[in-house]
Amino acid sequence: MAEVLQKVVDEERQGEAYEPFVGDPNVFNKKFYIESYGCQMNFSDSEIVASILHNEGFGATRNFEDANLVLLNTCSIREKAEQTVRNRLQAFRKVKESKPGMLIGVLGCMAERLKAKFLEEEKLVDIVVGPDAYRTLPGLITEAEGGQKSVNVLLSREETYADISPVRLDSNGVTAFVSIMRGCNNMCTFCVVPFTRGRERSRDAESIVNECKDLFNRGYKEVTLLGQNVDSYYHSPMDGEVTNFAQLLEKVALVSPLLRVRFSTSHPKDITDDVLHTMAKYHNICKYIHLPVQSGNTRILQLMNRTYTREWYLNKVKRIREIMPDCGLSTDVISGFCTETEEEHRDTLSVMELSRFDMSYMFSYSERPGTLAERRYEDDVPEDVKKRRLEEIIKLQNQLSKENYQQDIGNTFEVLIEATSKRSEQHWSGRNTQNKVIVFPKGERNLRKGDYVHVKVSSATSATLLGEMI
Repeated sequence: MAEVLQKVVDEERQGEAYEPFVGDPNVFNKKFYIESYGCQMNFSDSEIVASILHNEGFGATRNFEDANLVLLNTCSIREKAEQTVRNRLQAFRKVKESKPGMLIGVLGCMAERLKAKFLEEEKLVDIVVGPDAYRTLPGLITEAEGGQKSVNVLLSREETYADISPVRLDSNGVTAFVSIMRGCNNMCTFCVVPFTRGRERSRDAESIVNECKDLFNRGYKEVTLLGQNVDSYYHSPMDGEVTNFAQLLEKVALVSPLLRVRFSTSHPKDITDDVLHTMAKYHNICKYIHLPVQSGNTRILQLMNRTYTREWYLNKVKRIREIMPDCGLSTDVISGFCTETEEEHRDTLSVMELSRFDMSYMFSYSERPGTLAERRYEDDVPEDVKKRRLEEIIKLQNQLSKENYQQDIGNTFEVLIEATSKRSEQHWSGRNTQNKVIVFPKGERNLRKGDYVHVKVSSATSATLLGEMI
């Protein structure tokens, strides 16, 4: 259970702080500190914010006590994440009592949803900025320095930050996120994203490809294309070529055969055969898809407004494996959604068994204020039942992960070296095309991060493959 729960923590990446560049006092006369919570989109947004602040003369610090500006980029997906942010804000506020010039700001999804509470009721922050308003940060900082409470949570139908070159925060120099779209048009009843990030809009394809080219020229070997639903990417310029997601994937793959391409996240209703065939065609497009199922029961899926059935999902998994038999697959699962019965819970377990996911992000249902589910349904599954069902889901996923990873023993994979292993200075760590972590001895070869090697797997846990270079 602990291993899989660790993956949940990895997805949320709770409160990481970054030092993207050294705050040279001759260049930067102010310091900022930023923590990010939630999905990969939030971490990508923090890189945009860092770029904006960099241009305003702010250097970064790893110690919030040294900062003139402290920012939390927040998530509203789960109640636990919100409580964590509140605790951090209270800690920052205590430091500010002895450092009056410090400004505290909240960014992201919680900023939009809880602006009044943060500013007036709890008096925890000076600046509140929504996901579409980061360009206004310099002006808001100036207002806050003058003693005003500064807020901009307006949503936009156009903003994609396409012209901003992100500062790669805490980068390993090998992998990078590239945002290709913002917002979401899927009104899943449990989700706050359409209300906090606005309607879906796609970024200009040329700017995406240029960013990927720039990253490759700077030594990066892998990009992950990010969107709430990447499969619905569609860019139609006033004059020029229309680009859908399959075509965008191909454009990025053609940057260089040495640049790996990943993407996240896919929606089962939107991922097309064109996307799958494009993935199969190019060696450097990784054979891995994150395909959230949420529930294995059609009635619950309808309540969630997922717009597909159990059978549709299973057929999509079948189609993926027909076109790419070696494709890795992961998912999201929610236990205890409104009115879920024991039989419907067992449907979820059976979909997991039939799909044989390599890994899952698993949560018990947490009613979020402002969502359609809160307005329409009663959160009537007792917490102890939610917890027990979640434990059964986690237990099954542990079993599936172990079996899947054991099947890789004896196989040889191409691995992109990303870092020295956290457990041993004598080992490298990287991932194969299916997104599985592989750890192997460094040996005598003169290798470095960003190199590709072939590794034969000799043993496995439920979360890591171990092997030797060949």
